[in-house]
Amino acid sequence: MIKIALDGFGGDNSPHEIVKGAVQAVAKEEGFSIVITGDQEQIQTLLHEYGYMGNRISIYHTTEIIGCDEEPTLAIRRKKDSSLVKGLELLKKGECDGFISAGSTGAVLAGGIFIVGRMQGVKRPCLCPALPTVKGGTVLLADCGANVDCKVEYLEQFSALACGYAKAVNGVENPRVCLLSNGAEDEKGNDLIKEANSVMRGNPNFKGNIEARYILSGDCDVVVADGFNGNVALKSAEGTANAVFSLLSQEINSSIRAKLGAGLMLPALKRIKKRMDYTEHGGAAFLGVKKPMVKLHGSTKAKSVCAGILQVKSMIDGDLITLMEKELNKKQDA
Repeated sequence: MIKIALDGFGGDNSPHEIVKGAVQAVAKEEGFSIVITGDQEQIQTLLHEYGYMGNRISIYHTTEIIGCDEEPTLAIRRKKDSSLVKGLELLKKGECDGFISAGSTGAVLAGGIFIVGRMQGVKRPCLCPALPTVKGGTVLLADCGANVDCKVEYLEQFSALACGYAKAVNGVENPRVCLLSNGAEDEKGNDLIKEANSVMRGNPNFKGNIEARYILSGDCDVVVADGFNGNVALKSAEGTANAVFSLLSQEINSSIRAKLGAGLMLPALKRIKKRMDYTEHGGAAFLGVKKPMVKLHGSTKAKSVCAGILQVKSMIDGDLITLMEKELNKKQDA
């Protein structure tokens, strides 16, 4: 049976939302178990509180927590008995098949590289969230913040890694790849983007540049970006979605007529909100390390924890690492 390590004390709402999400995940799907790392007494109390009496959730007791205000690499080295480090060690040793955390992004990334290790040939692993599109599917954004400064070869590898994910998890046989730029024309972008565009044209799946406003259009399966611009695009999309729903709420409450109209539109509005809720798809996969890893948003709630756990299971079921290796080998052989 698949076993997934869950950092019980990572994130703003740990451990209660983390444990609650684990309980929801095992109730939703079969075929896997969870090891929650962290203080045993607190986790056990929460499991009882949420009515869990099964045997698919176990606890690995730890005594330390890595906070978001700590220097990541230093924290990984000093806090050997933290919920984050112990979870990653379980993954490295093969005692678990996947790992998920809502803790410090820097610490998760540092731990993934220094404890779990990079896949052979990978220069820089990348963070890759799956974002909902208006056509009902998802688009992968690689990288969304792990690598601010990039080289062309990094972007090429991000493309290969994300294509492996698209095949393993999303079931896309021939992922359409686009490069984030300030215009669709080949000559647009800075020197890095122009050179990357020229190199990536050799990939038959490469469809050219894409502007940030079309990321969620559903016209491509993978958007490749350096971590700086990818993060700006991701945060802009999140902020815009929140602003739109906030404005809708204000307008709905502005008059009796608006409230009556909203009552008729409520089912449609709920469907739209659900379709565009990125937390339905889990977190950002950390691609390029030797084992499946997912980083959740720091303020994540139980629903997203549950989705993230099932996301890791899908990565394992789909043989993600093998498919990413194949995509990397294709690039090297080209």
